[in-house]
Amino acid sequence: MMPLIYAQKDEPQIIKKIGGSPEVKKHLEDLGFNVGGQVSVVSSLGQNLIIKVKESRVAVSDELAKKIMI
Repeated sequence: MMPLIYAQKDEPQIIKKIGGSPEVKKHLEDLGFNVGGQVSVVSSLGQNLIIKVKESRVAVSDELAKKIMI
């Protein structure tokens, strides 16, 4: 298990755990990040990642990406 920030670009990954405070977990769930869901890193822009989740693309900070374990 490793943080999403270290995932290879364009390689599908399964979310195994979401860390952080209850507010952070709720925010990530609202964006579509759920345990068991599939995500992939589309690109990296500075300290932000563009993540494909549920047929959408979402920008997340590196801090949030470190809380999503794959």
